[in-house]
Amino acid sequence: MLYFKSLDISASGLSAQRLRMDLISQNIANADTTRTEKNTPYRRKLAVFEQREATPSFSHYLSESSKSRVQANGVRVSRIIEDTTPFKRVYNPGHPDADQDGYVLMPNVDIMTEMVNMISATRSYEANVAAINSTKSMAMKALEIGK
Repeated sequence: MLYFKSLDISASGLSAQRLRMDLISQNIANADTTRTEKNTPYRRKLAVFEQREATPSFSHYLSESSKSRVQANGVRVSRIIEDTTPFKRVYNPGHPDADQDGYVLMPNVDIMTEMVNMISATRSYEANVAAINSTKSMAMKALEIGK
């Protein structure tokens, strides 16, 4: 039943990329937020991915006795971190959050970077959907062999 392991790996990728897209959307939505609950500008959030399970060594794959121990790997979001790059300083003396010199600290969100990341996440999501569809197609063809 390696089909199910393949589907599990692709499903973990779909979940991780969906969360990544949610974070990117949140970053874009808060690109102009100069004050949060912490009285600081919004900090960009990033998803940190990690492999879901340890990959067995190559020698395990060669051993006949270990075929049943091959574990399905995948990806998961291990944590969500805040980007520590400095805030942008923008001169806007009329802004309510301006300092005595007229500068406002703006979030460390770059819209162009976020759009590139959104395209990357979308393409990864689409690749996982294609892998799921290919797996389903292979399983259906395998079932047709017995007819």
